[in-house]
Amino acid sequence: MTNNLEKTIGSPGQKWGDTEKQLWLDQQTVKRSYQDEVISKTEALSLNFDVIQYGALSIDEQRYPLFALKSKHWRCDKKTLLVTGGVHGYETSGVQGALRFLENEAKSKGSSYSESFNLLVIPCVSPWGYETINRWNHKAIDPNRSFCADSPAQESAALMTFIQSIDAEIVVHVDLHETTDTDNSVFRPTLSARDAIEQKNWNIPDGFYLVGNTPNPQADFQLAIIKAVGDVTHIAPADESGKLIGVALEQFGVINYAGRELGLCMGLTDATYVTTTEVYPDSPKVDDENCIVAQVVAITSALDFIINSASDK
Repeated sequence: MTNNLEKTIGSPGQKWGDTEKQLWLDQQTVKRSYQDEVISKTEALSLNFDVIQYGALSIDEQRYPLFALKSKHWRCDKKTLLVTGGVHGYETSGVQGALRFLENEAKSKGSSYSESFNLLVIPCVSPWGYETINRWNHKAIDPNRSFCADSPAQESAALMTFIQSIDAEIVVHVDLHETTDTDNSVFRPTLSARDAIEQKNWNIPDGFYLVGNTPNPQADFQLAIIKAVGDVTHIAPADESGKLIGVALEQFGVINYAGRELGLCMGLTDATYVTTTEVYPDSPKVDDENCIVAQVVAITSALDFIINSASDK
């Protein structure tokens, strides 16, 4: 995403119409391969997991099929883990972290996670966004504000329909995201232009943090993840006002959002344990591999917390 061109779209004080959105779409280009980086890895996991196509994007149904990976030995009496990645396609480590979890932590027959839980992983909710490195979909809509009735985002609507079809108790949902420098340099200025509403930049946190669900924050659950991830990467400190991205801390490394009210993916289910991860890939303290590992540890520590909580009863 290059914001120099996007700044020229539309007129100050006027919301984008169809013409402006088409101009924006015309400026987007493919920068990486969904086939090579996501579909091929998904297919490689088909020996150990059921691969389900639950839809395809209308912009190019052959190029952008939507896939979920599901435990082969699914049992309705087991608790279910839902992992979502790539709701914002540009957030790379979420996509690759979801796949890495299955490759390294859940694939083996003796995996405690596979034994204890039904696993349901959607590695890339927004494949067009992944290829073009975009937060929005091709209609200039944010999928992560579109998990709502009559969703305007095809990506969100397809996932909601699929999840509703799953016959299982989803107990934990880990939604994998990133906060990047382009949130300020590209996304928020473009959002201002699209909606004709001033969007103030926020301080980009240097490090990993979590977003809990305000109606059900589960502070101990969030703390367990922060402690585990802190062993592999640094946790973001609050800014000088005690906030992260403009939101007051609930605890170190954790803020809360009203997931369902805001149409966020974290509000997709009624899971007891819900968290949204936020990795900062632009930090000089990390690299691509460290970001992926942090996402994997977030998932495994979430499951460890539930396993340990059950054993303490």
